[in-house]
Amino acid sequence: MAETPNPATTSFPAPTISLPLGMEVLRTYSGGLICLEIVFGGLVWILVASTNVSVPLLQGWVMFVSVTMFICSSVYLALFLLGLADKINTDWNFMDMFYHFIALLFYFGAFLLEATVSSAGIYTNSTCIRRPRGNIITFLDYREYNINAAAANIVS
Repeated sequence: MAETPNPATTSFPAPTISLPLGMEVLRTYSGGLICLEIVFGGLVWILVASTNVSVPLLQGWVMFVSVTMFICSSVYLALFLLGLADKINTDWNFMDMFYHFIALLFYFGAFLLEATVSSAGIYTNSTCIRRPRGNIITFLDYREYNINAAAANIVS
């Protein structure tokens, strides 16, 4: 007598999709967050690219975060808009939470670095330049300071 395999061990659960597919994803909180990440990632990308990069290491990371999250958010949103999410067998509840957590960490780190650049700025039109207490010195005019402050506010 041949043993029949236990059906619980040979079958896999169906993928769980808590977000709707198609244009309905834009009506959810997650879809709204993804759209905001695309818009603000693009704005920070434009603002940092329009300034004179005074601290390349710090502002390079801000640029990396904004470009990377802009592309990743666009691809992630396209998965749901095109209905490809139901073809990928994964736990979409966890993936959504994990994606937004990673985005939060990246954007918070970018905010801290961009705020550091903005706060370390010294105006170049003054006759007396004082050395700040920190190790980072940046020479910014009013326009560059305002753009860096705006980028730091958008990232936060």
